[in-house]
Amino acid sequence: MSQQLSVIGTGVIGNGWIARALAQGWDVVAFDPAPEAAERTHAFVANAWPSLEALGLAEGASPSRLRFVDSLEAAVEGADLIQENVPERLELKREILAALDAAAAPGAIIGSSTSGFKPSDLQRGCTRAPGRVIVAHPFNPVYLLPLVELVGGEATVPAQLDTARTLYQALDMRPLVVRREIEGHIADRLMEALWREALHLVNDGVATTEEIDAAVVYGCGLRWSLMGTFLTFHLAGGDQGMRHMLEQFGPALKLPWTKLEAPELTDDLIDKVVEGCEHQAAGRPVDELDRRRDDFLVELLGLVKKYWPEAEGLEGRI
Repeated sequence: MSQQLSVIGTGVIGNGWIARALAQGWDVVAFDPAPEAAERTHAFVANAWPSLEALGLAEGASPSRLRFVDSLEAAVEGADLIQENVPERLELKREILAALDAAAAPGAIIGSSTSGFKPSDLQRGCTRAPGRVIVAHPFNPVYLLPLVELVGGEATVPAQLDTARTLYQALDMRPLVVRREIEGHIADRLMEALWREALHLVNDGVATTEEIDAAVVYGCGLRWSLMGTFLTFHLAGGDQGMRHMLEQFGPALKLPWTKLEAPELTDDLIDKVVEGCEHQAAGRPVDELDRRRDDFLVELLGLVKKYWPEAEGLEGRI
């Protein structure tokens, strides 16, 4: 029996969920009141499909299994999993999630793609089964990157997170159940720290956007794609591992190298960042850059599986 994903909001993230689910052989029902939403989604899926084919499609996978409907109520009918992707405004998300909770079957999981809000804040206003409203935060492009952060709120019980984990695994994702709710979850907090520091380096004239990206692409980023932060530093300690690394380099953490506060987004800084990114893009349109990124990620994912084959879940080593 096929499974159904219902997608509410079809921007970049919502469309990413749609493409991933279709590639896994799911039925997808989408709702978005924006004009031409369906047309944009079909174009998005068509652009993503070659990469999904390269990764390998599940039996029955087809873009034809997508249909748009004209109401929230119609969208959630028969859903196993519902994914909300409306703009990052708390009151709007609460309103939509409360409507979804009222309309969906009690056993259906409702995941919010929010990158920052806590699930307990999202659950307020939900009266039917608030515990099944959780954070399910993916990463762009959703149809290729497998991590999804799952966070339960005050009303959530472990069985609901277990159900969610199973559903997202069926979408060929790698669920990371966050131990307690916190604004920004895990990965975005790490990325925001790097982003703030990068903005300071541009603002202070230390480096251009291109030079900073090169530092990541040809340095730390290559290591992070396989081992992450802690295991990378574990190797930096030599035969004695992390303990020796902390003994040797730990005191440097007290040095004022980094700036925890974000710089003010002045017009001058905005211009530097925008001009730097446009120089890097070199006139190439975004859809061309998307294809280049996707082709790279398909090959990179294959390498990660080759060199870390046991990383099929986040319960053990990754």
